[in-house]
Amino acid sequence: MPDSSAPMIELDPASLHPALTDPALTAMNFLNEVASCYPDAVSFAPGRPFEEFWDVAQIPRYLERFCEHLRKDRGMDEAAVVRTLHQYGRTKGVIADIVARHLGADEGITAAPDAVVVTVGCQEAMVLVLRALRATDRDVVLAVDPTYVGLTGAARLVDMPVLPVASGAEGVDREDLARCVAEARAAGLRPRALYVMPDFANPTGLSMPEEGRRALLETAEREDILLLEDNPYGLFCGAAERPPTLKALDTTGRVVYLGSFAKTVLPGARVGYVVADQRVRGSAGIFADELAKIKSMITVNTSPISQAIVAGRLLENDGSLDLANTAERHQYQRNLSQLIDGLGRRLGSVPGVSWNQPRGGFFVVVTVPVAVGDAELEYSGRAHGVLWTPMRHFYGGAGGEHQLRLSCSSLDGDRIEQGLDRLAAFLIEAITSAGGICER
Repeated sequence: MPDSSAPMIELDPASLHPALTDPALTAMNFLNEVASCYPDAVSFAPGRPFEEFWDVAQIPRYLERFCEHLRKDRGMDEAAVVRTLHQYGRTKGVIADIVARHLGADEGITAAPDAVVVTVGCQEAMVLVLRALRATDRDVVLAVDPTYVGLTGAARLVDMPVLPVASGAEGVDREDLARCVAEARAAGLRPRALYVMPDFANPTGLSMPEEGRRALLETAEREDILLLEDNPYGLFCGAAERPPTLKALDTTGRVVYLGSFAKTVLPGARVGYVVADQRVRGSAGIFADELAKIKSMITVNTSPISQAIVAGRLLENDGSLDLANTAERHQYQRNLSQLIDGLGRRLGSVPGVSWNQPRGGFFVVVTVPVAVGDAELEYSGRAHGVLWTPMRHFYGGAGGEHQLRLSCSSLDGDRIEQGLDRLAAFLIEAITSAGGICER
């Protein structure tokens, strides 16, 4: 038996990867800790799906539907079906063809199954793409500022600097993009790609009109960079017609498309994907093949059981998650309308307070005349029983100090009203006391 009294070794934090102390990696832990400290608080912080549509009985039904597909559509015998679910699977995934069918049905994207890599959530997809693009220490990725912290964290872990690009009213300021690319190249850097979320972006809720998307593709072509299009919220739009995705408009292979089934099927399944159909010079393969090489050394493959659950949901709905998420879409629209209307009733006459009004998705950004950072969040949870996300966590540098993000996706109507009452009380106190609340 080891001697429990023996002193344990200590690791020097300076000997560990520097990203471990980066704010992008520590932010999520902090926010989770605050939430765990105030479990009874109404939380507008997480962008989690609404839970009341879930039913445990759905999971075996989806599994059986996929097994039926294997037997009837792929001609597998029972031994092959069992092996597909239980054994290590193809690195690119066992449902790539079904994912490609879904993309055609819901997004107007023509994707060959071999261009699809099924990943462990979209987070792995980001890591794979950035790892592949980061060839030397000159390589950098651009991201609309503010941006999803998962992209920033993934880039830090592969030692790839993230250069911020102004968001602009349409989701990305194309003039600033061109300026950032030129300045980076003048400094000896190699801009590889721009990460962008054109539909109801996390955290801003901004969406890009179709003409803006076409113009962005032209800019990417002119500047010779890729576009990393992330689209977790596109199906959760309002009554207005959805503009086509960047990938659907892409005719030259400028777009690497990142997708997730966390919001549309089941977050616990942890299934995402990447569509990477770009040819690789001097090779018979495509970019997806290179990503699969990296994946084989990280996660080997994505759980076939998880893939089967997602595929079963897709197959039950003829490949369309648009149809499958009708109830969820209506719920999110009701929540978003209730949140925006409720802000107006409570804070519409408060000087210096404003918010944007997205047409869909999960997020609303509120701007206030006082600082709202981590200390204010902790006080809000402790004294007022309401949680939110400080926007400063989504900026690469300064920014967001007077903004907070609200997510309405996981709450019902009563909790939204209760949370807004508490939020209004907190903000009015903070504004009245000119930011001194955290000392109480």
